[in-house]
Amino acid sequence: MLQVCLNGSRSRSENRWVPVSPGQLAAEAERAVEGGAEDIHLHPRGTDGLDSLEPQAVGEAVNAVRAVVPDRVGIGVTTGAWAVPDPVRRVELIRSWTLLPDHASVNWHEEGAEEVAGVLLERGIGIEAGIWSGTDGVRRFRASSLARRVLRVLAEVTDTCPGSAVATATALVRDLREGPTRALLLHGEDGGAWPVLRTAARLGLDTRVGLEDMLLSPDGCVAEGNAKLVRTARRILDEHPIRRF
Repeated sequence: MLQVCLNGSRSRSENRWVPVSPGQLAAEAERAVEGGAEDIHLHPRGTDGLDSLEPQAVGEAVNAVRAVVPDRVGIGVTTGAWAVPDPVRRVELIRSWTLLPDHASVNWHEEGAEEVAGVLLERGIGIEAGIWSGTDGVRRFRASSLARRVLRVLAEVTDTCPGSAVATATALVRDLREGPTRALLLHGEDGGAWPVLRTAARLGLDTRVGLEDMLLSPDGCVAEGNAKLVRTARRILDEHPIRRF
């Protein structure tokens, strides 16, 4: 499965193609799916342009994207603590959502992850368990009573060095394979993004691509939108013979 991560917390000053408004998210999502994306991850924004978990922001973003992509394409949002540091408030906001995404990511190293995951399950929203390299996320996830109830695990390689990101990715995947078995999506960021994507292709794992994770194409050119990144990733995935880890 190839997921597109449309925007993250990026700004348009970093790349003019970064979608911020619901309309921009919808346009980028539609083009990305046409290019081969099978699932969508996005960060709804408030009126200040920053990541938001407010029900209006989440509902408008999800509704706009859902209107232009096929029903088979899942739509997910973030619940990152940077948007709402107080875990109690995060749970309150999720409970107040009126238009629900198909899934939401929960970073397991963040305080309140268990509570956030719990309210998502209560509301029938799938959980993407974000396990970041360089954190205690693996340990916390293994100890969680919710570990077997998540939709998938996001193995998130925060090592941005092209020379070491692959080793970091391989170690993270090995650690996660020792715990509860769930679908695993492996991805990197910035300088490590393309090397880690190729690693995911070699291992036969799900992966993701998009302006949240990388602003450059493999040739070092500025990425002109999510769809071009998706098409490049699809070619890489098609070129690699799949083997199981």
